[in-house]
Amino acid sequence: MDLTLSDEQRLLRESADRFVNETYNADHRRKSANEPLGFSPAIWKQFADLGWLALPISEDFDGLGGGAIEIGILMEAFGRGLVSEPYLSTVVIGAALVAECGSDAQKQAILPKIADGSLILAFAHSERAARFDLGKVETIATKTSDGWRLNGHKTAVLDGHAAGQIIVSARVANNNGSSGRLCLFLVPASTPSVARRDYARLGGGRACNLDLSNVQLPAEALLGDGTDALPAIEAVVDRAMAALGAEAVGIMQTLLDTTLEYTKIRKQFGRPLSANQVIRHRLADMAMQCDEARSMALRAALMVGAEPVARSRAASGAKAKIGKCARFVAEQSVQLHGAMGVTEELDIGLYFKRLLAFDTLFGGSAHHYRRHAILGGRAHT
Repeated sequence: MDLTLSDEQRLLRESADRFVNETYNADHRRKSANEPLGFSPAIWKQFADLGWLALPISEDFDGLGGGAIEIGILMEAFGRGLVSEPYLSTVVIGAALVAECGSDAQKQAILPKIADGSLILAFAHSERAARFDLGKVETIATKTSDGWRLNGHKTAVLDGHAAGQIIVSARVANNNGSSGRLCLFLVPASTPSVARRDYARLGGGRACNLDLSNVQLPAEALLGDGTDALPAIEAVVDRAMAALGAEAVGIMQTLLDTTLEYTKIRKQFGRPLSANQVIRHRLADMAMQCDEARSMALRAALMVGAEPVARSRAASGAKAKIGKCARFVAEQSVQLHGAMGVTEELDIGLYFKRLLAFDTLFGGSAHHYRRHAILGGRAHT
């Protein structure tokens, strides 16, 4: 298999690296954290102008028709800059759910707006009792004479505070009152009886908890034709985990580069730290973990189009392995920087926190080791 980047992919990497290096420094991150949205709307507009928001969207809907590899290239650069803009929630997850489940009219109404930066989406799926089980949803959608009524609670909705529309998952109530198929609903953020409680995320960005109390929606709020949406949700979340893996690789590589540079200039007993053989061994171990994580992220990206079991095993395997590698690299980086590694004077602590957030998003390493094993049993039956 030829893993060499195409000319277009190399140009994307160069432009993303250049933009991130020129834009995302410590001062920019502090200013973005103090923005009401937790990110810069001006930077989001630049993303649109660069074509990044249109990258994975079909050309039929004003997109560029890119794939998981292109998304991975972009996300790795975002990791190096600790980008807090809602790219994952809007483009990687939201646009993909609309493309997978939406009707032609819904795609035409939503996807071009994502591509031009005028619409931010969020995906409200996680619930407190689910424990990362994508099929465990207690939010209920009840059919009414003129549409739908939603009741339930959602947690950790990425960028939900900034979204113009929120894609909410809910079980459709059957005539006997029991819950049936899982469906997705487009809920405008301004809808009455939708309560959002936002908070700062570890490592940058914001999220919110969502309370839905007798939320009245029109019939066209149903995304698609009402068939079970769980397979599409699983496919999109697997894609999101591949993208997150690439972002984690960018963070890990930055930590390695920063730590290597620090050990060259930091002297102890008249010699740089990097002259110590034990320190060199630890740096070599960090480099090895970065390479292993990069390989797993690439494998997950290459497998997004595979059949469901193979795709999900690749995604869970990457999430588990990269989570383990990321923790090792982050801890070594903080330790080799000494007490300075956890102060606000250096960015090391921010990168460390973002990797901790990565390890819990969509389930930690322990959860995905179990999922990988369960799916492996299905593959051999």
